[in-house]
Amino acid sequence: MTTIFDKATRDDLITRINTLDENSTAQWGKMNVNQMLKHCIIVDEMYLDRRAYDRAFIGRIFGKIALKSLTRDEKPMGKNSPTGDAFKIKEIDGDISSEKAKWASLVEQYAHFSHNDFEHWFFGKMTREQVGILAYKHADHHLRQFNS
Repeated sequence: MTTIFDKATRDDLITRINTLDENSTAQWGKMNVNQMLKHCIIVDEMYLDRRAYDRAFIGRIFGKIALKSLTRDEKPMGKNSPTGDAFKIKEIDGDISSEKAKWASLVEQYAHFSHNDFEHWFFGKMTREQVGILAYKHADHHLRQFNS
């Protein structure tokens, strides 16, 4: 399985992040490139233990089933996948260059991941392996969304 804990995978993601610019447009969904970058930053900050979120009630019911489905094979995340309100970015403007650099830096930090007792706001407790797979799939999903 492709995982963000693999250096070659991180390098590939960073290369793809660096192809984004202010003219990048979404192939699906409602976000612009700035919103997507900010969204991905706060998600990676969560995985890297810099942000904590309360567990969603619906996640307590369906989280483990959804997690198993997302991490069982190489199939990418589907278009228009739902997200929690805390991860929806309303601000439409920003400095694309600095946001790209910040996201790329966070991707690099997975080399030193040590948050082995991670609890996702929707999926609940996750193993290191599940975090690696899901963090990759999330980044890949949004980079594909912007054709990168």
